[in-house]
Amino acid sequence: MEPVLFYGVPQGCSFGSIVALEWLNLPYRLCRIEMLEHPWPALYARVNPLNLTPAYLTADGRALRESTAILLHLASQGDMKLGYAQGTPEYDRLNQTLLYLNTDFFAAFGHLWIAYEMKSDPEKKEVLRELGRQRVAAACAHLDGLLADREWIDGGSKRTVADAYFVGLARWAEYHRVLDVEKYPHFHRHLQKLRDDPAVAFADAIEKKKEGVSRGKFLGHVTLEELEAVLPG
Repeated sequence: MEPVLFYGVPQGCSFGSIVALEWLNLPYRLCRIEMLEHPWPALYARVNPLNLTPAYLTADGRALRESTAILLHLASQGDMKLGYAQGTPEYDRLNQTLLYLNTDFFAAFGHLWIAYEMKSDPEKKEVLRELGRQRVAAACAHLDGLLADREWIDGGSKRTVADAYFVGLARWAEYHRVLDVEKYPHFHRHLQKLRDDPAVAFADAIEKKKEGVSRGKFLGHVTLEELEAVLPG
């Protein structure tokens, strides 16, 4: 069977993995997980016992969890179209960039997501949003500096899984409406460049349940129930 990406909505960090799969141009399917619906489907615990997205079921039936693990797996596919050979300086640079995005940049939005999910206590919510704004501003400033003289976010000559992951996270800066990303011109330029990419437009349409055109080899959605026989025990 083709690999399956389990992606979360709304605004899941799995967005970047959809973009990477489109760029990779190898057959794949998607399984949608509504993150705000509780409890999550019981079957999903066989894919990820922590009930987090994304997760990835490889063609040989192995379950991969954590964005970095999934993206590095994809980077090794298709003649390393989106990555580099392990042990090379380029591989180390990609790893460094990807891990910064997955740790510091991702974590910068933590307070904002907590505030987003709060149902009451507007005063506490505003404090969290201000803390989040400060952390996101610092992270955007750092990335803006990196992108000042880079075409792609890892500093290489081609797009990689790091660019796919970047666009999935960077859009949160606008989603939470805590700062003006245009104040970070290089960050903003890179985000806009990626947004103009058909793969990013497709991932956005998929999240919003709109009609999207795949330029890759997307073979459609599949449900957890349809996958039950091949899920890890």
